[in-house]
Amino acid sequence: MSEINPPSVASDYSKFVPFTARMMAAMRARESIKEDRLFDDPFAAILAGEEAFQRVDLQLKKQDQAYIAVRTRFFDDLLSLTQARQVVLLASGLDTRAYRFPWIGEVEIYELDHPEVLAYKAALLKNINVCCKHHLLGCDLTQSWEEKLLKAGYCPESPSVWLIEGLLMYLSEAQVHTLLKSVSDLSTYDSELGIDLISVKSLEYEPYKGYFRFGCDTPEELLSHYGWQSLVIQPGDEGANFGRYIELPPPREVPNVMRAFLVKAKKKR
Repeated sequence: MSEINPPSVASDYSKFVPFTARMMAAMRARESIKEDRLFDDPFAAILAGEEAFQRVDLQLKKQDQAYIAVRTRFFDDLLSLTQARQVVLLASGLDTRAYRFPWIGEVEIYELDHPEVLAYKAALLKNINVCCKHHLLGCDLTQSWEEKLLKAGYCPESPSVWLIEGLLMYLSEAQVHTLLKSVSDLSTYDSELGIDLISVKSLEYEPYKGYFRFGCDTPEELLSHYGWQSLVIQPGDEGANFGRYIELPPPREVPNVMRAFLVKAKKKR
């Protein structure tokens, strides 16, 4: 069972859910009905709501939608292959992996996000059985959250897998470094980390200009500073296109380019 007290009416909290989270759910729902779908998210449509589908059609390019499909599949693969028994989803939003994955064994999943977001999701999915021990922890990730995770049962001495998806670009540089330090301090060796990042030039990308705050051209260096060894690829590269994002990105050595990065990392000894 998911450990949270959901509201009786999910719509009471819908106004507190960032609309971008609902748009992400809409794009996952669209991908899920394709014959050659990259994943199946049977809960995305109800979480998105009709308005989110309309906004996706009006505002987002096909390449943006392809990116979300590729990113979702990329991190699905990371989580489905992990041997860690602790999974931490930071800024989980309307992520449904706790519900849609056939988790095997004693897996503990910790989702951290604003309480209203988690309550909205929990209310709509309250009748769904999960194959894990599911902890929904309401908090602000720009404030202190570590103690709440520890009190919920997270063990820093055991390997874990962390996912930070669709978050870092919205934080300040100082907030990014604070968050990565906390994740590193709570991770033993052989723990895993999945993150997505954008390049500095991508801070100018419409329609997100003004919302994006952090870009990085060297994810390997950023994570190495906190003890992680990284594999960094771009959508379109081998291993990150899946027949959806087939436009090849410019080589990494070409400067001043709008890029997205998909990262898998392991904590070094």
